[in-house]
Amino acid sequence: MSSPAPRVGFVSLGCPKALVDSEHILTQLRVRGYEIAPSYEGSDLVVVNTCGFIDSAIDESLHAIGEALDANGRVIVTGCLGANPQRILDRHPRVLAITGPHATDQVLAAIHRHLPRPHDPFMDLVPPQGIRLTPRHYAYLKISEGCNNRCSFCIIPALRGRLASRPLADVLREAERLVAAGTKELLVISQDTSAYGADLRYARSEWRGEQWETRFIDLARALGSLGVWVRMHYVYPYPHVDAVLPLMAEGRVLPYLDIPFQHGSASVLKRMRRPAHAENTLQRIRDWRAQVPELTLRSSFIVGFPGETEAEFQQLLDWLDEAQLDRVGCFRYSPVEGATANDLPDAVPPDVMDERYARVMEKAAAISAARLQRKVGQTLDVLVDEIDGKHAIARTAGDAPEIDGVVRVSKSKPLRAGQFARVNVTAADTYDLLAEPAA
Repeated sequence: MSSPAPRVGFVSLGCPKALVDSEHILTQLRVRGYEIAPSYEGSDLVVVNTCGFIDSAIDESLHAIGEALDANGRVIVTGCLGANPQRILDRHPRVLAITGPHATDQVLAAIHRHLPRPHDPFMDLVPPQGIRLTPRHYAYLKISEGCNNRCSFCIIPALRGRLASRPLADVLREAERLVAAGTKELLVISQDTSAYGADLRYARSEWRGEQWETRFIDLARALGSLGVWVRMHYVYPYPHVDAVLPLMAEGRVLPYLDIPFQHGSASVLKRMRRPAHAENTLQRIRDWRAQVPELTLRSSFIVGFPGETEAEFQQLLDWLDEAQLDRVGCFRYSPVEGATANDLPDAVPPDVMDERYARVMEKAAAISAARLQRKVGQTLDVLVDEIDGKHAIARTAGDAPEIDGVVRVSKSKPLRAGQFARVNVTAADTYDLLAEPAA
């Protein structure tokens, strides 16, 4: 009689890029015959994939490690916080092993040391698309690791290394496997999607009998041929991004851009050392919307950056008035260990930061409510994520999962998760829409 397969518990924290790392580790564990346990108590060992970007994320990661140690006692730590192992060991010296981010091989080696792998890997139990932590109908597609930018508030290059793009053919084959397995939406992620392929000098790849270059626009064209929703995240507004707008107008790529503008003041952006900060972004936005009127723009901003004056903050508010972004996130500036911004003078007091945060979010909410109100009476295509009570929870082309709004569709017709549906929008609030199935 064979012994039961060893069971590994898993905690995944942080951004979608870390989620993809977790999926890769879980896939390889299943390939090797390990079981994935749903609880600490049912696990022989627990892996915690951490985030280490800002203080609140570090605190959450350290708390999760402690919780796993208390409940299970055998914990391996990986992820961005693992790039600073002493920070972990100072709080939790009992962890079995620590690795940095995107370190699948090192994590597996640590698991093998402390929980030997089974003799039979049962390869047939693993689906071709691997183990996924998202619903079956959408998936994150990570196209690169690391970043070559040197923003003064960020330590991502120190945590995850310099830009390392995946060859285009590898990305496209993964996308094909996902679509074949039922994925209806591909969410393209990286640290700097616009820079994709620059480190490979845009090397050529063969896919489906054609030659493609490993670059942003060829990626968009190729993914746009797969017949599913393609959503672009973390797109810096470099000039070559303009080439994707015709694909959006043709319906091959979703009319959606997630662009980290971070501020509206040129002087603040200069202190942040933001790439492309000198571009006339407001004119670019006007040009984009002239080509694709239904374009949805999402971005995030930092308030309270060192030296931010009231005049510079007002420039941000004025910029938002002009840009009329559909989706806005905001963060209070937080010093990150190792970031060069920590050496800048004139720290903004916390109470001023809080007041500015509130003003940005008030303005963003008003803009969002007004833009959503224009959709009332329209007929839209939506992708259903789940069924909840009296409504189906769905998203439009302008809504990314987890971070944007939703469409609550009355269940006057039977709907199911993963289904596309056509709906009539009946009402809107600040961030969400109400709708009913179209006749």
